[in-house]
Formats: sequence, structure tokens, C-alpha cells
Amino acid sequence: MTEVAIPEPGAASPVRALFADRRLAAMVGLGFGSGLPLSLVFATQSAWLSEAGVPISTIGFLSEMTFAYKLKFLWAPLLDRYAPPLLGRLLGRRRGWIVLAQLGVALALCGIASGDPGHRLAWTVALSMALGFAGATQDAVIDGWRITVAPQERQALMSSWAETGWRVGGLVSGAGALYLAAAFGWRASYLCMALAMAPALAAALLAPEPERDRQADPAPLDLRRAVVEPFRELLGRLGPLAVPTLLLVAGFRAPGYISNAMAFPLFKALHYGDADIATATKLFGFPVGLAGTFTATYVVKRIGLMPTLLFGTVFASASHLSLAYLAAHGDHGGGEFWLFAGSVSLDEFAYAFASIVLITFMSSLSAPAFAASQFALLSSLCALPGSFIAGTSGLVIERLGFTWFFVGTAVIGLPVALLCWLVWRMQGREGARAA
Repeated sequence: MTEVAIPEPGAASPVRALFADRRLAAMVGLGFGSGLPLSLVFATQSAWLSEAGVPISTIGFLSEMTFAYKLKFLWAPLLDRYAPPLLGRLLGRRRGWIVLAQLGVALALCGIASGDPGHRLAWTVALSMALGFAGATQDAVIDGWRITVAPQERQALMSSWAETGWRVGGLVSGAGALYLAAAFGWRASYLCMALAMAPALAAALLAPEPERDRQADPAPLDLRRAVVEPFRELLGRLGPLAVPTLLLVAGFRAPGYISNAMAFPLFKALHYGDADIATATKLFGFPVGLAGTFTATYVVKRIGLMPTLLFGTVFASASHLSLAYLAAHGDHGGGEFWLFAGSVSLDEFAYAFASIVLITFMSSLSAPAFAASQFALLSSLCALPGSFIAGTSGLVIERLGFTWFFVGTAVIGLPVALLCWLVWRMQGREGARAA
């Protein structure tokens, strides 16, 4: 495996290219739709669950409602290869699946809005899991569309605008949902989120369909070719690096997933209201997150991918100490807002930095012929360990408290950093042998 070469921008500016290329304009809308549902499955909804009186240990277990995002690699190869009925004929393979998934997201949001987690928790859980499945399916097929519709030299620009749209979607489903909940209640907030899927649906209808995805479905169904072959190719190509590299991908974001599961319950325990949480995590977090994104891209160019990856895992894990400090000193009913905002902003900057470096690393591992399936596998793999452990986070907090919980999530990053250093060294040895 070699270092990733980050393409230099062309003569046209990214903004000018956005208006000149229909694919880029569609990518912004599709990125928005991809970023909207994830927070609504659990992160934003955990504030609703806290207000409804759901026990903290139960809220910790309910972080598993995002599990579909970790398992999307199981059906992503089938989305790559087969078209949905009816919509596939009308819109093509990729856009047909995108529209079907978006409609599923909107219907699930309406279903959650009709429930009450304080009295019918099972209903909320079932519809949230359906929302997670629809959102994960949308993510997988949008990645397939992005990789297929544009040539390799255009992928960096496509990814940049996808990330921008994704963060706007996260802003709407985070700050927007919280502000609406504070003003009109959670049911109205979730109904508005269902309506907010309209721009993403319009982008899917206006997006160009890749020519190869207008072809008829292959027949009969070949599970080996569709599912097994992409994964076997990845393992064979990595060779001796396969096990440590996949372990690194699996562990890299584990501290962040565990920490994020209990972030909103911490803010509620410190007596911050929905408006304060929305302002600190979304309105401040949005520009801070974009700054972390562009900083990561710059640092990768300057010092290389693996050194940045090593720095990213240390930085992201250490940033959880700011939440530990907030847990110990921030309980003043909102009076310590700037301590709150500063701690959240530092954690968000580090999280965005590490996320972009990890996406770049996983992209370098994906072969062009199997990019959608392999990227789905790697992105699912990076989420699984943290998701499993996050399910017990409420129990840990009941025993140790929020402060020591976030100290623990920072310490988890140390063995991951050692593994990153090991993979870096092994890459050097393999490169020397090849030379």
C-alpha cells in the first residue's frame, strides 16, 4: 500500500465547478440527505429520551439503534449489482435505490413523530431501527453513485462537496431539530425533519444516472460474485498487512463512538437546555468541524497520510479530556456556557480531523473495481467495536460517573496509536521488500 496522492485543484474554483457540473450540484443535495437521518436515529433523539425519563442505562443500550450503519456492507454489494423494482426502470439502478431509501427515511421519521418514548418506548425503538436501515442503505448507494458517476480525478471534488452537504444535513438534524423541539415539541420537530428530506429527493431526481447502471440486471443472482469477491480481493491485495490494517480501521474511531454515545446525556445532566446544546454543538460545531476537515487535508499534504493518521488518533482521543473537565466543572445550569462551548468545540475539531484522515486512509485501501463494496465494508468495520462497547456506556457511568468515563475513552486511544505506528512500520518494510 502506498501513500495517497491528494489531487491538486484544477484551474476552476470549487464554487465555480459546483455551478458548472450537474454532478457536483447533485452531490451537495445527496450529501445533505445522507447527513440528515444519522443524528435522528440516536444522538439528537437521546435528548428526547432523557426528557422522557428513560433511564441512563437504557439510553446507553439504545445507542445500538444505529447498528444498521455498521452492517451496511452486508447488502451494499447487492445495491451495486441489482436494481429495485419499478423505480429501477424509471430512474436507473443507483437513483432508484437512492429514492427508495429516502422515502423510507421520511416515513420512518413520521412514524417516530407519532410515538412517545416515555410511554411507548418499543414503538420508538422499532421505528428508529427502521430509520437506521433506510439511512444506511441511502449512504451505501450514494457512495456507489459518487464513485461510478465521476472519473477518478474528479473524486476529490465530489467528496469535498459531499462532506459539505453532509455537515449541513447534520446541522439541520442537530441544531435545527433541537431548536424546533424547544419551541414546538419533539413530535413537530421530527415531522419537520421528514419534510427536510425534500431537497435530497429533488437532488436524486435531478442527478445524472451513470450509463452502466441503466443496463439490465445480471441474472441469475450470483452471491459469490456480488458479495464474496470484493472482500477476498481486499484481503489478497493487502497480504501480510491485512490483519493489522483491518484492526487499525476497526479501532481508530472506537473512542469517539463510545464518547459520542454519552455526550448528550452529559449535557442534560449538567442542566443545559436544548437551545444551549444546539448552539454549542451545531452552530459553533459546524464551522469548527469544517475547519478540522480542511486542516486534516492540509496536514496530509504536508507530512503524509500515515504520520497524520497517527497524530489524528492521539489528538482525537486526548480531546475527550475536555469533556471530562466539563463533567467535573461545568454543572452550573448553563452559567458556564463558554466552558461548555469550548470543550465541545475542541472535541468536534479533533473528531472532524480524525474522521477525514480515516476516510482518506480507507479510500486508499479500496480497489477501483470494488470501491463501493470495499468502502462500505471498511466504514462498517470502523464503527462496529465502538458501537458494541457504547451499548454498556450507561452502566459504566452509573458506577464511575461522567468524569472518569470520558477519561477512560481518552485512554482507549493509546493502544490504537501503537497499532497505527506498527502498521506504518510494516508498510515501510513491505515497500522496501517490493523495491
